[in-house]
Amino acid sequence: MKEWSKNWKKSKNPRKQRKYRHNAPLHIKGKFLSAHLSKELRKKNKRRSMRIRKGDKIIILRGQFKKLKGEVNEVNLKNGKVYIDKIEIKKKDGTKAAYPIDPSNLMIVELVEDKKRIK
Repeated sequence: MKEWSKNWKKSKNPRKQRKYRHNAPLHIKGKFLSAHLSKELRKKNKRRSMRIRKGDKIIILRGQFKKLKGEVNEVNLKNGKVYIDKIEIKKKDGTKAAYPIDPSNLMIVELVEDKKRIK
């Protein structure tokens, strides 16, 4: 099988787009985990979007948990999903499980500050 290639990004074929995202190395997959910033953060940081990190405060924009606020508990690079505290679904056997959300459906309201992010 052919290894990952940047040329797949140029294709309009959905199959190749999915292949590009699935087979991408972790340093590229990390770039898929960015979300929009709130208006205040946009003015402060002079950026439209930023990568999501554990501890960021977010608001959900799409889906069944729309308009709920929470804090990021886990960021899964491999699957490209984010897990938020208090956002759970009830399974058939009655147990609760964390619900994975795509970062494109989130907006960052408050950032966890650290030296790398300030740059």
